[in-house]
Amino acid sequence: MFEAAGNYSIVPFGFGERKAGRFIVADDSPMGNAMAVKVDARRETVSLIGSDKVEGTAVYGADDRKIGSVQRLMIDKIGGKVAYAVISFGGFLGMGEDFYPLPWASLTYDTRLEGYRVAVTEDQLKGAPKFNRNTDWDWSDRGRDRAVYDYYKTPIWS
Repeated sequence: MFEAAGNYSIVPFGFGERKAGRFIVADDSPMGNAMAVKVDARRETVSLIGSDKVEGTAVYGADDRKIGSVQRLMIDKIGGKVAYAVISFGGFLGMGEDFYPLPWASLTYDTRLEGYRVAVTEDQLKGAPKFNRNTDWDWSDRGRDRAVYDYYKTPIWS
């Protein structure tokens, strides 16, 4: 059984009376009221989220202004850690758009904004390492990794 906040426990199918999605929330309080909560375990849980739900999510700067959205995640194949969130910024209808690899550790999900927050502003992002549809980015170049992580003053993922 998994613990949740308060007097509730998340239990797998078959351990309770009310079902919603693949999990239910059983009330362990003295009153014994059962409450169902839908959790789509294929795409998101309390602590995990599918990459398809991250892609397209808004990214806000230190000043609460939207500075772009997550275009993709770059994951270390060997270590399994997310190294970068590639943020798309600028352009119009996909034309002239730039892509900024940000260290994953520099993003924090903000439930109030329903998006990710970074400690940079739009102006600071403009000076960051970037690429676009007409330029190449060599993801295997460890010098590029160092430049990105140094720019954001974040320890490198590996």
